[in-house]
Amino acid sequence: MLRFGMLEGSARVAGGRVVYDPQSAFDPRPYHENGSSAETLAVILNRLEGRRLSGLIEPSKIVEHILDEWKADVVVLKMGGHGAMVHVRGETPVPVPSYRSENVWKIGSGDVFSAAFAYYWGKLEKPAAEAADLASRATSFYCGTRSLPLVPEDTLRVVVKDAVEPRGGKVYLAAPFFNSAERWIVEEVREQLLHMEVEVFSPLHDVGVGPGDVVAKQDLAGLDECSVVLAILNGGDAGTIFEIGYAVAKGIPVIALAQNVRPEDLKMPMGTGCRVYEDLVTAIYQTVWAEP
Repeated sequence: MLRFGMLEGSARVAGGRVVYDPQSAFDPRPYHENGSSAETLAVILNRLEGRRLSGLIEPSKIVEHILDEWKADVVVLKMGGHGAMVHVRGETPVPVPSYRSENVWKIGSGDVFSAAFAYYWGKLEKPAAEAADLASRATSFYCGTRSLPLVPEDTLRVVVKDAVEPRGGKVYLAAPFFNSAERWIVEEVREQLLHMEVEVFSPLHDVGVGPGDVVAKQDLAGLDECSVVLAILNGGDAGTIFEIGYAVAKGIPVIALAQNVRPEDLKMPMGTGCRVYEDLVTAIYQTVWAEP
């Protein structure tokens, strides 16, 4: 049985092997709160949900709380572009990688992960770590193709095999911030990267506004400390273009978001190896996955 947290109501269920996904970043609810029961319970949640439910920050402490307070047998803690950790009561935690896809379609991706895990662990009774790995592959396939139903296991193992290795490092956020719309996208991108526990250098936040002879040196010093650049090319800001050129000259990978940008204006970035995307979510994930 697979139970989701829902806005419309709280489903009260009783089952043998049950998978629970609270699915709420704002008000996730404990599984047993409404009288639900399970002989064997697996909980799938992301770090934000875990923090909301437990009041704790450290991932290992979050998992301990869920295992102890909910009497869960399995906890799968999802960590965005860095994959997931699978915790089975009494066993050593097992990391499960995220699998790269060229495009990232996030709507429904969490549902796909939970559904695939429920099928492999709940129905086929595969070990939790193997089920989570197959769920990660299924999610990658869905994000890259936007297609359902899930493909067979043999197909997943063949066509989805580019596992992402956590790389660490710091992201330089190159973007204009001279009006409300530009500032909004900088705030949103930075918040999402920090939520994925990626270190970010943002000129807006870490240097601020000021005369060019002051901020330029500080911005470039910050760029020197970073391992990848995420550039917002919307609007064709001269400072952002300069930072891209500087990064290319230094051999720092550049991921760029370009929406409503003329093809002529992308010749130099694309011609020098920058990877350009039209979708914001895809650009963020490709930045997290970029090689240092």
